[in-house]
Amino acid sequence: MSYRAERYLSFTGAKIDNYLSKLSGPEINDLFLEILYNGVHGFCFSLYEDGQKPGDVITEDQVRRRMKILQPHCQWVRSFSCTEGNEHIPKVAKELGMKTLVGAWLGDDPEINEREIAGLIQLAQEGLVDIAAVGNEVMYRKELTEDELLQFIYRVKEAIPGIPVGYVDAYYEFSHRPRITEACDVILANCYPYWEGCPFEHSLDYLKQMYFQAVAAGNGKKVIITETGWPSQGESLKGAIPSHQNALQYFINTHMWAMDQDVETFYFSSFDESWKVGAEGEVGAYWGIWDKHEKLKF
Repeated sequence: MSYRAERYLSFTGAKIDNYLSKLSGPEINDLFLEILYNGVHGFCFSLYEDGQKPGDVITEDQVRRRMKILQPHCQWVRSFSCTEGNEHIPKVAKELGMKTLVGAWLGDDPEINEREIAGLIQLAQEGLVDIAAVGNEVMYRKELTEDELLQFIYRVKEAIPGIPVGYVDAYYEFSHRPRITEACDVILANCYPYWEGCPFEHSLDYLKQMYFQAVAAGNGKKVIITETGWPSQGESLKGAIPSHQNALQYFINTHMWAMDQDVETFYFSSFDESWKVGAEGEVGAYWGIWDKHEKLKF
């Protein structure tokens, strides 16, 4: 995701905005626990245990164990795929009284795309989908054309009338791709100050800037932050430094602002996932609020 780093270069002159500036260390820890135990809007569901990776088929029992950890702390859960065990996520979430943002993972393999779209439609027709996401950052990865993605979006919309359908990508893509924005019922925006090299002390202001850019592009449509977070360790990216303290405070700042402004936000992520080291470097494995052993980190 370091592709976003250059975008921070245009961000200058931000005031420091921090809900925690006058709190002591113990007070910050207490506020984190208060937010978590009162419940946040949503978490992105981390499916894979240590030693597992995409391509492995995950059992319903594993999904259920992890979902029970999340269930007391959020209203919604977001999934990224409809195959290889990911299809258990909305089923278990609904059994536990949670709402679901269910994604079909699209890429450059037509057979996989067909299975994902069919899976999303089936889950929705079974009443397990509250919001459907057709693809995640596939425009950034350049694995589909706009026309190909639009065909999938309209196909899903026709198959599941009455369920909001959107597409997930970085917030700025909705400014650059008006046809996709127009096709979406809801704007599903990923907003990562870290991946754009933003120093922590400016991160809340930059998150707001990202969100309001997506709001402007949406022209009245609801905007949901589908991913935001901060890693607790790993490599720094320009001025963005992973640390236990920065991750803790980013979680608090994000949710204090989201609650103040009624911004629906899915936090990335629920559990640390070791497999992401390969895709993102060491930092990729440390985005969870719970560690890879499912223990709360803060």
